[in-house]
Amino acid sequence: MKNDRHIIVIGSGFAGLSAASVLAKNGYHVTILEKNDQAGGRARVWESEGFKFDMGPSWYWMPDVFENYFALFGKKVADFYDLKRLDPGYQIYFGKDDVMEIPASMQQLEQLFEQEEPGSSANLREFLKQAAYKYKVGMGEYVFRPSHSITEFIDFRLIAASFRIQMLTSMSKHVRKYFKNPKLIKLLEFPVLFLGATPQNTPAMYSMMNYADLALGTWYPMGGMHEIVKAMVKTASEQGVEIKLNHEVLKIETENGKVKYVITNQGIINADFVIAGADYEHVDQTLLDKADQNYDQKYWDSRTMSPSSLLFYIGLNKKVDGIQHHNLFFDEDFELHAEEIYTHPKWPQKPLFYVSCASKTDASVAPQGCENLFFLMPVAPNLKDEEATREYYFDLMVNRFEKITGQQIKDAIILKRSYAHRDFITDYHSFKGNAYGLANTLSQTAFFKPAMKSKKIKNLLFTGQLTVPGPGVPPSLISGQVAAQEAMKLMR
Repeated sequence: MKNDRHIIVIGSGFAGLSAASVLAKNGYHVTILEKNDQAGGRARVWESEGFKFDMGPSWYWMPDVFENYFALFGKKVADFYDLKRLDPGYQIYFGKDDVMEIPASMQQLEQLFEQEEPGSSANLREFLKQAAYKYKVGMGEYVFRPSHSITEFIDFRLIAASFRIQMLTSMSKHVRKYFKNPKLIKLLEFPVLFLGATPQNTPAMYSMMNYADLALGTWYPMGGMHEIVKAMVKTASEQGVEIKLNHEVLKIETENGKVKYVITNQGIINADFVIAGADYEHVDQTLLDKADQNYDQKYWDSRTMSPSSLLFYIGLNKKVDGIQHHNLFFDEDFELHAEEIYTHPKWPQKPLFYVSCASKTDASVAPQGCENLFFLMPVAPNLKDEEATREYYFDLMVNRFEKITGQQIKDAIILKRSYAHRDFITDYHSFKGNAYGLANTLSQTAFFKPAMKSKKIKNLLFTGQLTVPGPGVPPSLISGQVAAQEAMKLMR
């Protein structure tokens, strides 16, 4: 049954594409308005001189979430792209000649833990058993709730589960209960660095990320992460979604508590319902009149944001030995860098950083005999972003990379592009130039996050990484599905 009501989705990131496709499948007339010249939000792609770079997400975790999404449309991931499990999933450099490879095999992983901390493999089994339970409850129950109010969680089974998934214990305390070895602690705490808080301030329920990492594995879609976007665009188009690129929404016009139309840089478009997948703060504070806003600026300024990133996309005219697809450089103080992101925000003294080399897995992303590198340094949001600062940290990271890996790369660079706070703001209207949305602290979890539903406008919902369930590609995919279901309830 076709429904003649017109739904506008602002933004074609994972949440926007997800929401639009589910609504179109259910018979609604859906148009996505995308500010930039390609779909995908932060998961855009940049191609130059035979190199192809994923500009945003580079880790593919929680493969079940993608399978479940495409299954809604009678499809499988394999219908769209070739997914390869990486082995090792990644490696961690603790210093020169001090490298830890994280194997895909659980047996080899247990051997690795035993080698670092004798007797720890039994603890790892128990830790991951608990993490598996958290993943099952967290990804199966919590994330699909719209979190309009606490009443959604007043359910004895869920309350009991909340204690079992350790909503109130810190990740730091939880990890140290099982492990003493500093390297193993760093390995287990690293995923939360991108959740937006120190391990001391992150609920232990997020050890579900360790289950996603160590048990479900690290994967890569051949051709790059943008292949997921292409698959979602194809799915959306097959459902009848119209995607308008280079259409930036400038204003959401309302009347009597309802959206009437949106004003874009290309003209006016009528809307019976709007789902905003663009940056929540920008939509709330800039696109809506003051009387229609969910929050005031004081509220937004009091939010704890996840990190921003300083990124470099680099093409080399030679191959690099020894490195893997994903490489973490943890040769400096983990806690100091976390403090400089979250507690006392400033440009870091001795940062940790990450290097992706997708050409180790995928020959299509670089010319023959060349290498595709992606340097990422997590930094506090809202910092002064100047060219000289970028170059200082580029030299710092490359020098450490060369020293630790024993590989000279500076003279082999034939392509280079930087990306940081001001680019996130220009391209995505990202609040304070953040890269990963809102921090997953306990006081910003579930119904404590910015509300999915507008408090003033009956036919407006928000989706994406600044609302429920939170930041990351799989949660954004789910956020779009939840927003679509809520929109359909409101339109009945």
